[in-house]
Amino acid sequence: MSVKIGVSPISWTNDDMPELGKDTTVEHCLTEGKQAGYRGFELGGKWPKDSEILRPLFDKYSMDVVSSWFCGGLLADSLEDEIERITPHMNLLKDMGTEVIVYCEMDSCVHGDISSPLSKRPILDDGQWEEWTEKLSQLAKYTLSNGMKLAYHHHMGTVVQIEEEIDKLMAMTTTDLGLVFDTGHLIYAGADPLEVYKKHNDRVMHIHCKDVRDEILNHSLDTDSSFLNSVLSGVYTVPGDGDFNFSELFKMVGEANFSGWVVVEAEQDPAKAHPLTYVTMGYKNIKSYCEKFGIQIEERE
Repeated sequence: MSVKIGVSPISWTNDDMPELGKDTTVEHCLTEGKQAGYRGFELGGKWPKDSEILRPLFDKYSMDVVSSWFCGGLLADSLEDEIERITPHMNLLKDMGTEVIVYCEMDSCVHGDISSPLSKRPILDDGQWEEWTEKLSQLAKYTLSNGMKLAYHHHMGTVVQIEEEIDKLMAMTTTDLGLVFDTGHLIYAGADPLEVYKKHNDRVMHIHCKDVRDEILNHSLDTDSSFLNSVLSGVYTVPGDGDFNFSELFKMVGEANFSGWVVVEAEQDPAKAHPLTYVTMGYKNIKSYCEKFGIQIEERE
């Protein structure tokens, strides 16, 4: 049992709000991520899409690619069109030596619209669930046949947000489809991450760790805030800096013999939350949880 600790560039620069960290370069992210102790980075919108450019860049900092988000469109598109869209993305990640594609359905989502309250998010009817999950299982089968695992990322403002929808997704898809387990989105959606992990740990491929400040979350819920306004208010922070019991989660992670990437992914305004300070805090806290429960941290060779 061992884990690799990675980080998302979202602490430095935000794809949904490009004005956040707009002048921050990829190399700056890599420099500080390495300094903080991380082994790998998720890719973001600013990152090159060519492995011939990415490989020497990551090798320069002795870091690995964790994965990269793919904006799904199966609700509106055919399976064939989705396969055509995802294949270059899949091949890039495969060339970079990673095994997991982070996938989220983006049709009609509101998480990237700062003017839209979360109450306006899309809700699927039974027929849409049937058709969508069938195509999603087929897509996961396709990527797996190419040596790549598809892992679904539940997310605020999208069609899979609450615990019941995660349960439904797991029940209605084949085990070819994995799950990205995200503490921050679960808490925001009113779920207990410990209960969700207990139910679905056999499908979990990546663990995204972000903490939540309960006082800010409660205000966001009371005012039906947009997701982005909530982020700007500071609803999220790195593990150990908020109100969630990460120690208890990592006890369960150890008991489940999870092996894979644990990723610090805390959307914050870099002008308010100094990125290097916070990602360093996140790394140290994750490391301490692993050490407490005998979870080996796999370093880069």
